[in-house]
Amino acid sequence: MRRDVFQAIADPVRRDIIELLAEQALTVNAVAEQFKVSRPAISKHLKILKECGIIVIDKQGRERFCQIQPGSLIPAFLWIGQYRKLWEQKLDSFEEYINKLHTKTKENEKHK
Repeated sequence: MRRDVFQAIADPVRRDIIELLAEQALTVNAVAEQFKVSRPAISKHLKILKECGIIVIDKQGRERFCQIQPGSLIPAFLWIGQYRKLWEQKLDSFEEYINKLHTKTKENEKHK
């Protein structure tokens, strides 16, 4: 099965692992200790992240260290980026609507 970055980031636990590893490289055990799911489940998530090229796992002595490969997230960043303008427009429209409601509420309170 071929995996891609979108499959990797689809799961909230994997997104949390990515966020954790973005701060520093950690051992597999150190990653697992941060979650309330089983160690085998974390190992499966790490395997998927590795297959997608988002992390590498380096063996150093008896430990296996997980390290993020941020460049592999670029396709997702670019894909999401194309919708940024759309969301900014939607949020601006929503902000205008809220401001109008707020102004109307103040005007109604003055006339009471």
